[in-house]
Amino acid sequence: MNLPAFPPPHRHFLLHKPFGYLSQFVSQDAREARKKRFLGELHDFPAGVMAIGRLDEESEGLLLLTTDGRVSEQIRNGGVEKEYYAQVDGLITAEAVARLQLGVEIGLRDVKYQTTDCRARRLDAPPDLPPRVRPIRDERHGPTSWVSITLTEGKFRQVRKMTAAVGFPTLRLVRVRIGGLTLDGLAPGEVREVTELQALV
Repeated sequence: MNLPAFPPPHRHFLLHKPFGYLSQFVSQDAREARKKRFLGELHDFPAGVMAIGRLDEESEGLLLLTTDGRVSEQIRNGGVEKEYYAQVDGLITAEAVARLQLGVEIGLRDVKYQTTDCRARRLDAPPDLPPRVRPIRDERHGPTSWVSITLTEGKFRQVRKMTAAVGFPTLRLVRVRIGGLTLDGLAPGEVREVTELQALV
């Protein structure tokens, strides 16, 4: 008697994406493959794994990965909070933080977009993060400061565009939390497999 073959259980991962990596696993473009770094270099991920949302090449921090498309869709479209620490050019003001919370206009593919549902606060001291591989810049170029920004949406380069819109361009961007999952205890490039993802978020 032939028993029905059940598909293997889905797998889920937390990753601390380092600076300089694209949020994809390989490239079909030979030239890009030679010049860029990909998530597939960091771990032997199973076939069918996908990133839930993305971080651009210059951004760092928490990235969730899964082989379950339904979980990916539920997390991306379920109003889950994403918290970022942004190091900005200059000493960010209370007025600028208030403007971030009220919403600012940013450009998305030549269309103006008004941001919503943002919580922002200035950090009194730099957060405890690993040094970036490529230094931000020489301190002689002026002071910097840090701000925490929490969003439930995730437009293309949204945090960078928001801080630039209030006059404080982002120099370093690190995603530190997605829902109830945090970056704590994950070194840059480290991958941690978890048995359940949706319930943890």
